[in-house]
Amino acid sequence: MDLKSLTIDAARSAVQQRETTALALAEAHYAHIQKEDGQIGAFLTLSKERALEQADRIDRTAAEGTTLPPLGGVPVGIKDVMSTRGVRTTAGSKILEKYIPPYDCTAVARMEAAGAVVLGKMNCDEFAMGSSNENSAYHPVRNPRDLSRVPGGSSGGSAAAVASDMAVVALGSDTGGSIRQPASFCGVVGLMPTYGRVSRYGLIAFASSLDHIGPLAKTVKDAAIVLRTIAGRDPMDSTSADVPVPDYVAELDKPVRGMKLGVAKEYFGEGLDDEVRQAVEAAIDKLKELGCEIVPVSLPHTPYAIPTYYLIATAEASSNLARFDGVRYSHRALGVKTLSEMYRRSRDEGFGTEVKRRIMLGTYALSAGYYDAYYLKAQKVRTLLTRDFDEAFRKVDAIVTPTSPTAAFRLGEKSNDPLAMYLADIYTVTADLAGIPGISVPCGETKEKLPIGLQILGKHFDESTILRLAHAYEQAA
Repeated sequence: MDLKSLTIDAARSAVQQRETTALALAEAHYAHIQKEDGQIGAFLTLSKERALEQADRIDRTAAEGTTLPPLGGVPVGIKDVMSTRGVRTTAGSKILEKYIPPYDCTAVARMEAAGAVVLGKMNCDEFAMGSSNENSAYHPVRNPRDLSRVPGGSSGGSAAAVASDMAVVALGSDTGGSIRQPASFCGVVGLMPTYGRVSRYGLIAFASSLDHIGPLAKTVKDAAIVLRTIAGRDPMDSTSADVPVPDYVAELDKPVRGMKLGVAKEYFGEGLDDEVRQAVEAAIDKLKELGCEIVPVSLPHTPYAIPTYYLIATAEASSNLARFDGVRYSHRALGVKTLSEMYRRSRDEGFGTEVKRRIMLGTYALSAGYYDAYYLKAQKVRTLLTRDFDEAFRKVDAIVTPTSPTAAFRLGEKSNDPLAMYLADIYTVTADLAGIPGISVPCGETKEKLPIGLQILGKHFDESTILRLAHAYEQAA
C-alpha cells in the first residue's frame, strides 16, 4: 500500500481496519515531505509534535474498535493564514515571522475534531495577496508538474502539497480565486463555498467581505467530506450563516440528467488560451452527454469585475492590515526613537512589495474626496455583478466556465507586470464578489502536460449541486 497516495476514505479505512496506523501514515508523509519539498517549497512550518500526538490518539481509538471520525488519521495541510495554537502562523509575511497564536481557527479545530492529523502550515502569497505564490516573504512555491512554473496563488502551497502527495487534503482561502486557480494550475480539486458557509474565525483577514475558507483535494468526494466537516454556523463569526448543512457526500451520486448548465459568452472571449478553450468546451460536451442541457446566458457586467475587485479588496486590506504596526505581536523595528518612526519602519521592513502596493491603493480609494468616486462606486458595481448571477440562475442550475484563461505560467513571467498578474483572476473574482460557491475540477492538459481546470459556479448555499456536477464529470472523464 502506497500510504502517501490515499484518498480520505482509503486512509481512514486503512487505519480503522488496522491495515496501517495513523502514526505510519503521518511518518510516511513526513518522509515524502523531506524528500520532495526542498524543490517545491510547499511548507513553511511543520507541526510534527502536534501531528504525532493526534495520530497516537487516533490509533488508540482504532485499537479499541471504536468507529473513527470522518477524517480519522488523515494527514492534512493548513494554509498559513489560519491560526494554529502553538504553531507558528506567518501569513507568508516577515511581519508575522515569529507569531505563535494562542488559539485555533474554527476550521482547523473542526478538522482536528474530525480526526485530521495536521502536518504543518502551507506556503502562500503574503497575506493571501497574489496569483502565483511568488509573493511569499520566504520562498516561492513551484508547480509539481513543472518546477519552472508557478502553482497559482495565493493557496499555492496547499495545491502543490496535494498534487505532489505531501498531504491528502489541505485547507486554503479564496478571496479572488486563491483556491480555484491553484487547483487548476496543479491539477487538483479546489472548492470555494458560499460566503458565510464556513466560519472565518481565526483566518488572518485580507478582505473581510470576500474571504472564504475551503478545501483543496485529490477528488471531488474528498472536497465534499472536508466541506461537510468545516461548514456550519459558528458563534465566533457573526458573518457565518445559520443555514442547514447538507450531507454533501450523500448528494454526490444523485443524477445530473436534466440539469440546466449556463455558458456565458463573457468567459470565452479575448485572452482565453486556445488549448484551455478546447479542453473546457470538451468538458461541457461531456456534461451534455451525461444529460445536462446547455443554455447560453449573459453576465454583462463581467468586464468590470477586475477593477471592482481591486478597489474593494485593497480598501478592506488597507483597513485590516492597519493592525500590524509593531506595537503588540508583529515585527518591531529596532533603534527607533519615536512612535511614528516605529510605525513606519516596522511596516516598511515587515511588508513586501505587493502588500505595500495594495495598502496604498486601498488607502487612496478610502481617502477623503475619493471614497464616493472609487470605493462606493465599486460596491454599486458589485451589486450589479451579483444581480447578473441572480438573473442567470433563474434560468440555469449552475454555470460552467474556464477556471483560468491560461495554464500555469513560468516563474517570474508576470512578476514585473501587476496588471497582467491581476488579469489571471478574471474568471474567478466574480464569484467572490457575488458570494456564490465555485469549484475547479481538472478537465485536461495542454500539449506541455500542464493541467487545465473547469470551473462550476452555483447558487448561494447550493454547494451540493456544483459538487454533484463536478463528481459526475470527474467519474465520466
